[in-house]
Amino acid sequence: MAEIRLVNVSRTYDPVGRFDRAAGRPRGEAGQQYDRAFADRMAAQAEINRPAAAGRVKALDNVTLTVADGETLAVVGPSGCGKSTLLRVIAGLDTGYSGEIYYGHENVRDVPVKDRYIGMVFQNYALYPHFQGRGNLRFFFQVRGAPDAEAEERIRITAEIMGFGFSQLLDRKPGTLSGGQQQRLAIARALVRNPKLFLFDEPLSNLDAKLRTQTRIEIRRLLNRFSITALYVTHDQVEAMALGDRIAVMRDGRIEQIGAYDTLRNDPNSAFVAGFLGPRPMNLLAGASDGDGVLHVGGFSVMLPPSLRLSSPAGRGVTLGVHTDDAVAYEPALPAPAGPRVKGTVEMIEPDFGRRQQSIFARAGEFTFSLVTGLEAGWHVGEEIEVVLPEDRLYFFDTESGARLR
Repeated sequence: MAEIRLVNVSRTYDPVGRFDRAAGRPRGEAGQQYDRAFADRMAAQAEINRPAAAGRVKALDNVTLTVADGETLAVVGPSGCGKSTLLRVIAGLDTGYSGEIYYGHENVRDVPVKDRYIGMVFQNYALYPHFQGRGNLRFFFQVRGAPDAEAEERIRITAEIMGFGFSQLLDRKPGTLSGGQQQRLAIARALVRNPKLFLFDEPLSNLDAKLRTQTRIEIRRLLNRFSITALYVTHDQVEAMALGDRIAVMRDGRIEQIGAYDTLRNDPNSAFVAGFLGPRPMNLLAGASDGDGVLHVGGFSVMLPPSLRLSSPAGRGVTLGVHTDDAVAYEPALPAPAGPRVKGTVEMIEPDFGRRQQSIFARAGEFTFSLVTGLEAGWHVGEEIEVVLPEDRLYFFDTESGARLR
């Protein structure tokens, strides 16, 4: 096993806006990468950034992070933010980066991919279709010239680890397997090498909901059993919460924040983290300070905390944040927490029968906000609703930079 450490790692691609029609891919560095979808994302991002960066795309921007020995770090963020590029430079598939990457105390810049002892699992399985399952697992040992006895013993041990029913997959070709079975085989192929590091690049995206849950449990069991250092890239925040000891939130090639899910949710460093993370992102309402310690947001006002009053001159943009499950529907007959009240119109109701809850989405002027109530609450679309924002559960962010104001 190994600790993984990145120090000031950046990766810039040059230029990718033009397409080579004959080859059907972008010209330049991104067009030379193995992943066509990755190249397409880089091309699209180049078009967005072209006026400011002349077509150059900074896929990783001064990334510094440490993944402890045996830890699983889940990496989340919007499409094109650099998640897959991060895995590629760690794996050694992309060597055009600046900065340093260490496995333990060893700088791996000049270490070939084959000598890094990495197990990698992709979204598209990447199995050899002409090999049976056993052949897919054995191939690693064949290219290294390992004895047959060693290969068979590792395959046997891996089959036991993978659990019930896996041995039946060894004598079948990938084309005869279901998506879930193919992904189990892909995970086993990564595990059979006895890796120091596991890299997962959205491995469950192609599976249906039931198979995702089953495979997620299996991956968690393997990671717990062997304490293998792992990075797990996903767009699914449920996967990130279930599998990651910590979560890294990425945006535009940078790490916005790293921490346990509860830390990221309850103590976000930025409006981006607050509005991105969780099945119900934080309500974010932009307003402006009047210079006297009062924040005006739409049709209501909030007193700024004492620590922010001196640093918030008149006209400063301040965004108010409140979690959906902290907001409370006001009912005159029931006690309500202290805090500003917002009046709006119910636009949509989204029931969650499993939790006996419902999410209510309401519009107040130019803002749409949400809150959570019990299913028994009798709200209907089109009704007026008054919502209390508890003053002790409010967050404040600088509107221009997105940074948390404390």
